[in-house]
Formats: sequence, C-alpha cells, structure tokens
Amino acid sequence: MNTITYDWTDDMLSPLGECGIVIRCGDTLSDGVHQRVMSVCALLEKGSLPATVEWVPSYLSVTLFYDPWISSYQETSRLLLQHLRQRNEKIQPNDLRKSTRIVTIPVCYGREFGPDLEYVANEHGLTIEEVITIHSSVDYLVHMIGFAPGFPYLGGLPEQLATPRRATPRLQVEVGTVGIGGSQTGIYPITTPGGWQCIGRTPIRLFRPETNPPSLLEAGDFVRFKPITMPEYLELERREGKG
Repeated sequence: MNTITYDWTDDMLSPLGECGIVIRCGDTLSDGVHQRVMSVCALLEKGSLPATVEWVPSYLSVTLFYDPWISSYQETSRLLLQHLRQRNEKIQPNDLRKSTRIVTIPVCYGREFGPDLEYVANEHGLTIEEVITIHSSVDYLVHMIGFAPGFPYLGGLPEQLATPRRATPRLQVEVGTVGIGGSQTGIYPITTPGGWQCIGRTPIRLFRPETNPPSLLEAGDFVRFKPITMPEYLELERREGKG
C-alpha cells in the first residue's frame, strides 16, 4: 500500500491570532485536498506536539490551537513542520481518521418538514419523488463542521439537485432540517436562522452536548440519507427523547 507524502514548506503555515496556526492543504476544494486535510489530522493525532490544545479541520486547511504560555508561534510552527515531515511517511491511506465511517440519517421529506422540496423539483424539471430518490442515492462526504455546533457541510450532491440558497433567509429553521445550498447539502443541528432550501427533516440529534464528542458527525465521515414516513419519523423522534 502506498503511503501519503507531501512536501511541507514554511509558507504552508501562517499565524491565527495569538494561539493558532493555519496549516494550508490546498487552494481548491477537491477529494485530494480533503484527503490531505484528513492526513494532517491523522498525523497530529498520532504525534505528540508540545502545547497542543486542539485542531480543527476545514475545507482547505487545518487550524492547530496551542497554549501560548507554553510555546511561542515560532517554536510551535517549527516543531509542527518538523513533526509533519518526520511522520509524513508513516501515514497509510487507511489511517485517515473516520474516513470510512458511514452514518445513515433517516429523513422525512416534504410537507411541513421540507417546504422547499417542491420548489427544488420545479427548478430542475423533476418530480418530488425523483428529487427524494436522487438526494438519497449517494453517500455524502463530511468536509467540515461549522456555522452552528454539529452542522455538517456535505459534498457530493448530484449536479441535477444543485440549487441556489434562498434570496431571503428564514428567521427560523427547525432543528434536524435537511437543506440544499448551492452544490452542497447539510443538516441543521439546532434551530437557527438559515437560507438553505429546506427539503426534509431528520429526528436524529446531530448535536449532543451531553456526550463527548458532542457532534454526531466529524470531518471525514460519510452520510447516507434514508427516506422515512411520518409515522417512522414520530417513532424515531420519541426514541430520541424529543417527542
């Protein structure tokens, strides 16, 4: 099995505030850049870097947070670069954290749960049933968690469903709502304002502050949507303790 190797240079690191380092992994969103982001996380998880507090993956980079009372930016970045170069050749593709976990998310599409489902269908000359079938036919890659606690930005939306965000965002989008925003799809983990096209809702809680980690999904996971009926939704909601 081939290892993952990269040429790490000084300009791939830059400071963020007083206690952060941005590790740039690419300039354009792609599967290769995502793999590199995940490989950096795997490297950090395997290694022992002094003063490390945590790290956060995003689309094109990983941000490492460190304790400035223990180490300076110059020292931390020097050790980080050294750490990446030394351990780079030891990371195998199957070491990428969470890269093969598939999480099935049940979704009740349409009606009051998906007020924009008909709009999405009309925009693309599809029936509502076709939109549901297409949306639930692929596995979506979790590129990052952001916007709200536990909100997954999912890549892999079929092109025939790509729909611009609403011109006027809603003041309240209910927890569990599944939406489409441009070429992405996502799930609202809490009730919040939002501008994505709402096509359904899941009873599964994505943000669980009482657990560790509190987010059901992590970058590198895959999400598979499963259409369910309203009775099935209500039963799952009851089991989740929300009903």
